[in-house]
Amino acid sequence: MTGEYGMLPRASSQRIARERGKIGGRTQEIQRLIGRSLRTVVDLPRLGERSIIIDCDVIQADGGTRCAAITGGFVALVEALRHLRKQRRILTMPVKDFVAAASVGMVGSAPVLDLSYKEDSAADVDMNVVMTGRGGFVELQGTAERKPFTAADLNRLLALARRGIRHLLALQRQALHAASIRQL
Repeated sequence: MTGEYGMLPRASSQRIARERGKIGGRTQEIQRLIGRSLRTVVDLPRLGERSIIIDCDVIQADGGTRCAAITGGFVALVEALRHLRKQRRILTMPVKDFVAAASVGMVGSAPVLDLSYKEDSAADVDMNVVMTGRGGFVELQGTAERKPFTAADLNRLLALARRGIRHLLALQRQALHAASIRQL
């Protein structure tokens, strides 16, 4: 299970050239993050001998695109697995939990959820948090841009990310018409 990630040419205010042939390091890192995040919530042996590629094309970039790719990619994955189940290609849903991601950062001394491009550019700390529906951390990517951050700042950012991710998980459940994994 992997993720493909790409910015479409008009996704930002300045045209982005399509990556052809060899992809850049940033794109590779994001693709690996998407794949890792989705694999953590799937029982791969129950999935069987098949490959699933989640295609994440960014059509409008304004910060947090990797987090949006993970959160939306999970919904796409569940829908693909439902299709396989309907076709009787898999016997049971191999999904063990939900997964979602949020960006947070410190802009000045204030923690901010879902940073826009402008906020991200001005942030002292930029962080991406990936969590499961049961509250487990899949990945934390945090960077101090201008000055180091404290443990207290980290705790504030994690609390804000958890709150945002809980909201995203509720939206996923609503979109998938499932209050729990058992209902998938």
